[in-house]
Amino acid sequence: MRVVNSLVERCFAVIELLAKEASAMRLGEVAEKLDLQKSAAHRMLNLLCEIGWVEQEPVTGFYKLTLRLAILGQRFLSATHLTDVCQPVLEELSTQSAELVRMAVVQGETLTWIAQVQGARNGLKYQPEMVASVRLSTTANGRAYLATLSQPEAIRIAINDAADGRAKQSMASLEEFIKELELTKQRGWAISDESAEPGVVAIAAPITLSGGQTVGTVSVAGPSSRLTADRHEKVASSVLATAAKLGELWPLRQYNSLEQSA
Repeated sequence: MRVVNSLVERCFAVIELLAKEASAMRLGEVAEKLDLQKSAAHRMLNLLCEIGWVEQEPVTGFYKLTLRLAILGQRFLSATHLTDVCQPVLEELSTQSAELVRMAVVQGETLTWIAQVQGARNGLKYQPEMVASVRLSTTANGRAYLATLSQPEAIRIAINDAADGRAKQSMASLEEFIKELELTKQRGWAISDESAEPGVVAIAAPITLSGGQTVGTVSVAGPSSRLTADRHEKVASSVLATAAKLGELWPLRQYNSLEQSA
């Protein structure tokens, strides 16, 4: 039984790695990042290729995910009715801010992007790289989420996230990081002023249910030339109002699911 569990865990580890990188990887790189021998990594990849989760590029020999995971993810997300309930609220915020609005959900100890609405109609448009996981220590969404946790827990999760390769930049000094989290907790919203990406400003707030559980985050992001300091407070106010609405609407997805199954 232990062998089976180990095999399953390793297969999922390979899938998660390829999903995070969102690009083709060579065998040696997969083995190195998962601390596996090449022979073991090769067996995992061959198995995943056989059952349709991974494919090998014929020219380079590199491995990448097929669309099977993405398709299943979309089916699951559709079944939760979460985006159906939240989409109109996100669109309203995108119209108010005229910038990119994104929503992420808490998954374990990290955040995963699930929805976005582009509000910019003219000029520069911030169009981020399509990745699933949210970098926690440097992004507004990550900081908004971490600020809802206890200080020791937030520090542990942020350090693990950075060490796991999800953060391209190293965390700021621990003292500065703690100070930023405390400020975020006091005002209720977080800001990333070019700390995650050069030339980009983002403002985010946690989505919290009536019972106090944080289930996600919502943000507005755009070029720093438009999201200037004089706009921060106004945008933050809109983001906070949207987060409150989403927290109220969140449970409705469960009711929608029950109605459809009745």
